[in-house]
Amino acid sequence: MKRWIGNWLMGVAVLHTGFAVVVYGGVLRSMAQRGVFNTVGDDPLTGAVAWFVLFGMLMFACGLAVASLEKAGAPVPRALGGCLLALTVLGVVLMPASGFWLAFPPAIALLARARSRPAEGADLLLQGQARSAQGS
Repeated sequence: MKRWIGNWLMGVAVLHTGFAVVVYGGVLRSMAQRGVFNTVGDDPLTGAVAWFVLFGMLMFACGLAVASLEKAGAPVPRALGGCLLALTVLGVVLMPASGFWLAFPPAIALLARARSRPAEGADLLLQGQARSAQGS
C-alpha cells in the first residue's frame, strides 16, 4: 500500500495556508499588529481569514494523523474518508471555484482502502450501533 494520502492532505494544507498569507496578508498583518487576541471582533473579512487559516491548520493536523497511520501500516477509519468526501462535496457545491477539488483524490482513496479491508475499530463500533438501532 502506497503512503501518499497523509502527505497529500498536508501539501494541500500548506498550499491553502500559503494562499491565505499571499492573498490576505494585509488582514493577517493587521491582526498581528493589534496583538492577535480578540482581533476578529465583528469584522466578517477578518473572521473569514481567521477561519481560512485555522482550517488549513486543521487539515495539516489531519494529514499528519493519516500519514502516521499509513507509516505504521494501520488502517485509517472509514468514517474519516466518508467525512472528508462529504466535506469536499459540500465545499465544491458551495464554492466550485476553490481548492476543494484537491480533496477528492484522498477522500476517494481512503474509502477505496476501507472497502478493501475488513471492518475494524471504529468501523465495528459504528456497525454495532447501526445494528442496535435496526433492532429497536
